Amino acid sequence: MYVCPRPEQSEGGLRAPGHSCGSAARRSREVAAAQAVNASPGSVIVASLAGMPDPVALLHVPALSDVAEYAYAAIVEPPARLVFTAGACPLDAEGRTVAPGDHAAQARQVMANLETALAAAGATPTDVVKTTVYVASSQQKDLVTVWEVVRDFFGDHDPPSTLLGVAVLGYTDQLVEVEAVAAVRPGA
Repeated sequence: MYVCPRPEQSEGGLRAPGHSCGSAARRSREVAAAQAVNASPGSVIVASLAGMPDPVALLHVPALSDVAEYAYAAIVEPPARLVFTAGACPLDAEGRTVAPGDHAAQARQVMANLETALAAAGATPTDVVKTTVYVASSQQKDLVTVWEVVRDFFGDHDPPSTLLGVAVLGYTDQLVEVEAVAAVRPGA
């Protein structure tokens, strides 16, 4: 859990002015958790998040902007089995690039393929501790379009992520690729 980096006291709760990260439900849980441990405004609590595997904690860093829609760091405590995926591509079962020219549709296919690769390794999206998102575009709006799909895929789980605009990706008509690192607790 974490308390927003720049919270202020407001009518019985903590809130971050202008904070747009994550869902209202997650922010509500964070406020309740902060109040439960008598956290003061400006404090940060680092612990395993609901739904996260035991050896993982996501860090939201108060000295850095709270505009980012992801944690700034993840800690993986032993014991954990690490899973490193190759870049998931927007390919269908026959190896064809889906939805040429459509960043959002390709991102949805990429995330479905990433979920399949994670499952093959015994991991789930909530086990992911880091992603790198590649978008073949020099237009920020295209990066934002892809990021919105990635963010929505993970929901309340917000692993650290790097979003990059690149000149070209490996397959014909490919616009999106996402690689991930996951941490799975033993026996999971």
